[in-house]
Amino acid sequence: MIDRINISIPDAKKLVQAALTAADLPADVSMSMSMSMSMSVSAAVVAAEAEGQVGHGFSRLGDYVAQVRSGKINSTAKIVIRNRGPASLLIDADQGFAFPALDAALAAGIALANEMGIAIMAVANSHHCGALSVQVEKMANAGLIAIMVANAPKAIAPWGAKEPLFGTNPIAFATPQVDGAPLVIDLSLSKVARGKVMNAYKMNQPIPLGWALDVQGEPTIDPKAALAGTMVPIGEAKGTALALMVEILAAAFTGSAMSHQAGSFFEAEGNAPRVGQTLIAIRPDANSDFLPRVSALLAQIESMDGARLPGTRRQHAIRTAESEGLSVPAHYIQQAKALANST
Repeated sequence: MIDRINISIPDAKKLVQAALTAADLPADVSMSMSMSMSMSVSAAVVAAEAEGQVGHGFSRLGDYVAQVRSGKINSTAKIVIRNRGPASLLIDADQGFAFPALDAALAAGIALANEMGIAIMAVANSHHCGALSVQVEKMANAGLIAIMVANAPKAIAPWGAKEPLFGTNPIAFATPQVDGAPLVIDLSLSKVARGKVMNAYKMNQPIPLGWALDVQGEPTIDPKAALAGTMVPIGEAKGTALALMVEILAAAFTGSAMSHQAGSFFEAEGNAPRVGQTLIAIRPDANSDFLPRVSALLAQIESMDGARLPGTRRQHAIRTAESEGLSVPAHYIQQAKALANST
């Protein structure tokens, strides 16, 4: 039985921000950013925790702090945005956290998509970007159709091979509808996000059979062996084909490190990950019947026996977190408090 502590979302954000600020991550809002680095990271960590993405929530905080202190994450990163074309932006994260770079990308990209009808935001030299659902939902809340892909350090082998080459390389999509919250879809191209395996390792728990393979290519329930081995892709060969597609869009297109070249998201030492993220925002024609057609399709799915829309559990988790607070393993809350009180 895991001891858990309940904490409100505002208090969780303050705690995460305090831990990051104690590690000398800037807490001041710069002229070029709407919020400080520590605020941006804390908002993303807590948002992931609230929607049930435990592998992207409090479980990451200790790793983030250790990498800020070692210099693997550039705590003084200068985010630079330049135009690659009329509707295409390149955002250099300068080997800092992904979240401030994504905030900058969306601020510029949403405005550009509204002007041009579409915007492509390529984020380069970045780090772990957490739950992609958080980012695509922001675009959908602005009335845009959203697509996002990201590469990650190697964890999936090409189909038929044993050695990892691709990251878990998630894909996310969101769309507004007439009424209610946007439809949000967020898929890791491994059967589960690798962060869940790392979380199991930190909590000294086994993982379910079928999540991962050891270095010999054999199924394992040992998270340590899984982290040394490979993740099982979704859809067998189709999953690795999608991982290759994301590799090209997120790494090659942005000029970032390929997954097999990227430094670890988890270890304090070593090379910076320098991974990439690509986001696409599409403005629906205001004079079309796009939104009513989307809503009608979603309503039809919901009316079918046994059917459930993607993201239903996520929305329920968010509503529960907003009304009742987050239920976080006590170990992570105690770690966060210790980090916040360290110098």
